[in-house]
Amino acid sequence: MCDYSLHTVVFRPAKVGETLVTTSFYGTSTRGFAAKREPNVAVCLLPGTELAFERDVRYNRNWLSTRSTGFSVARFCALEPGASHQHHDALSFPDGKTVLVNLLSEGQHALVLQLPVIPREQSVDGNVEKTVILAVDPELTA
Repeated sequence: MCDYSLHTVVFRPAKVGETLVTTSFYGTSTRGFAAKREPNVAVCLLPGTELAFERDVRYNRNWLSTRSTGFSVARFCALEPGASHQHHDALSFPDGKTVLVNLLSEGQHALVLQLPVIPREQSVDGNVEKTVILAVDPELTA
């Protein structure tokens, strides 16, 4: 998932094991994640994707100050996904607090630890059966 304002930016899905960096994208007012080697490509995360940052995650409280979350691990989530024209992409921390990705301080590095488990219905011998697919490789979920 990428915030609504990133749809004018080239984007791709995240991959397990890659390092991402928090960045601002030219021509938008949005911050997000880019791959270290592809700074102009937005990397979209699915809700439930787990990230490990090099240091405790920092975010901008206002124009003059930043704050630390006190955690270096987070799970990607979407806040109010049905609401249009507002930022939805967020990180959820072990204490239950969330921070919008758009507020993250630029230049932070995070490793994609795990992609979410995606439930999928599959028909086997005429019966509908629920299966679970671990999205290790984006091509597996296509």
